[in-house]
Amino acid sequence: MKRRAFIAGLPLFLAACGAEKVWAPDEIVSAKAYRHDGPPRLTLITMKNTGSDNGAHTALMINASQRVLWDPAGTFKSDSIPERNDVLFGITPMVERFYISYHSRVTYYTVIQELDVTPEVAEAALRAVLTYGAVPKANCTRATSQIMKGLPGFSDIRVTLFPNNLADQFGQYPGVRTREYRETDSDDRTEAAQAINAALTGAQ
Repeated sequence: MKRRAFIAGLPLFLAACGAEKVWAPDEIVSAKAYRHDGPPRLTLITMKNTGSDNGAHTALMINASQRVLWDPAGTFKSDSIPERNDVLFGITPMVERFYISYHSRVTYYTVIQELDVTPEVAEAALRAVLTYGAVPKANCTRATSQIMKGLPGFSDIRVTLFPNNLADQFGQYPGVRTREYRETDSDDRTEAAQAINAALTGAQ
């Protein structure tokens, strides 16, 4: 599958990992808020090296009263997607696909684990990510496992620094559905930037 065929209208840029404090204004967050009509759900997203299967990054999508993406110390940024300290708002199906595609290339693939939860658990997860704060570089899995451990029904999650470890733990819960997403694009960031620029130019 080729990268970014669906990118129209998303001006993406790359940012260095780190605990950068970001706080989008209330009016922009409210305007971009997206309510998904699916069930309350936690979606753990793990990026893995295609050669070694070692985990490289952890994120958590939460479908509660609105759908957000917790992307701790992540590099996925867009002028059209408001952010508050690693919480991205307005996660429509298109943005979700774009996020997964962005992280998937010849050297990395993405594992998506979905678990339907109660509305109470989903709202607890939403509150937790909104109040956690910006996450330092290389702490994405530690922060995510801390959040998940604090949710009702997930107290046996062990806090870990390793994406594969958290994915393995989450995968043990009854009802978790797992799938993989792969792309064959080059790992060259310049090539990815060119593809994005071409898609944006074509959408004008």
